[in-house]
Amino acid sequence: MSAQQARSDDGRLSEWGLRARLLAQGALTWLFAVRGDPMARLLHAPWRDDPYPLYRQLREQGPLVRSKLGVLVATTHQLCDEVLRDRRFGVRTSDGSYGDPTAAAVDLQLSLLELDPPDHSRLRKLAAPAFRPRRLETYRERIEQIAHDLLDRAAERREFDVVRDFAGPLPIRVICELLGLPPLDAQRLAHHGTVLAGALDGVRSARQLRQMRESFGELDAMFTGLIEQRRAEPGEDIVSDLVAALDQDKLTGAELVQLCDLLLVAGFETTVNLIGNGTFALLQHPEQWDLLRADPGMASAVVEETLRWDPPVQVTMRIAHERVELAGRRLRADTPVLAVLASAGRDPAVHDAPDRFDITRPDRADHLAFSSGIHYCLGAPLARLEAEIAFRCLATRLPGLRRAGAVVRRPTSIIHGLSALPATTDRTLSPA
Repeated sequence: MSAQQARSDDGRLSEWGLRARLLAQGALTWLFAVRGDPMARLLHAPWRDDPYPLYRQLREQGPLVRSKLGVLVATTHQLCDEVLRDRRFGVRTSDGSYGDPTAAAVDLQLSLLELDPPDHSRLRKLAAPAFRPRRLETYRERIEQIAHDLLDRAAERREFDVVRDFAGPLPIRVICELLGLPPLDAQRLAHHGTVLAGALDGVRSARQLRQMRESFGELDAMFTGLIEQRRAEPGEDIVSDLVAALDQDKLTGAELVQLCDLLLVAGFETTVNLIGNGTFALLQHPEQWDLLRADPGMASAVVEETLRWDPPVQVTMRIAHERVELAGRRLRADTPVLAVLASAGRDPAVHDAPDRFDITRPDRADHLAFSSGIHYCLGAPLARLEAEIAFRCLATRLPGLRRAGAVVRRPTSIIHGLSALPATTDRTLSPA
């Protein structure tokens, strides 16, 4: 269901009409899932909880597979990279409208994620300086302080939740400081991130739609107020830099608010799942956890192997803007192609024993977890820095960390992560 289909004339949906449409759509995908279609199964539990056997099945059918749902799926590392880099593909249809059925949220305005050049290039150029690795390195000490503070609190309780008490609050506090936001309710922001990231799977219910509108309403109001404050009293934060660009007519007020929404949500949502997935992988593979504990300098290796083995973003879509030949198929203009980033990371043509989690593998960084081409993730350097610090601090401060119960997975397909990872540790906390 596209965003246009979801909108009514007055910008609101008929709740009953929406429910009927979603019920029919869910029944259809469930029917195909039961009949064995891998892409349909990715939309439903229990298959989406461990999607990697489905990706293997898709790769075995070829580099470009047509699902019974009607969508073309790029399954290999080579073809996914080709699609993501090809300027003949974009994120909108050739006439500039929305075309991604997996991002079918009403009023879902995540700025750069939804734009093609030239608007994408213009806005990305304005935001990019704040995420350059050299500038972000100046925040390393502050990120370490936040990580140690969170682990101090977790160790006091001995039993805690890695996602709720560490993987979530860490990037939320960091991005709030980068944007110049005052201390905010981390749990409330985490809720907004979950709601808006879940929207990438498409609208599933009228309740979800209401939650999206509420989240965007709160974020828009918050940033509208912050922008006015920064106009009166500029600071050293990202929003102040963007307000200066606004006053120079380099972007509109609406674009600035939407860009701030994106920087906030994308600034922590991916990292929450990266840290959660990586910690879970380490505890699932004790020999790898032992390697990290023995040499915390391997934290960067854990980051890259997690991004390859179990990336937070599993799938992205591109749309052909003209007639294109791809993997022996002739595609018409406006044909959508799903690039399965998580399948590319398990491609045996690129990685030996791809299903093995191994932080010592030499090719671990050869992945597409942050996409590729002009839409390569702007916040990748920040996510890498935060996750590297998180894994190193876990290994040095909580070497006795272990699972204390069953994990709870997020009920989404495009964003893959945990909503709960209960853990326990020794009472003695290693010094910072």
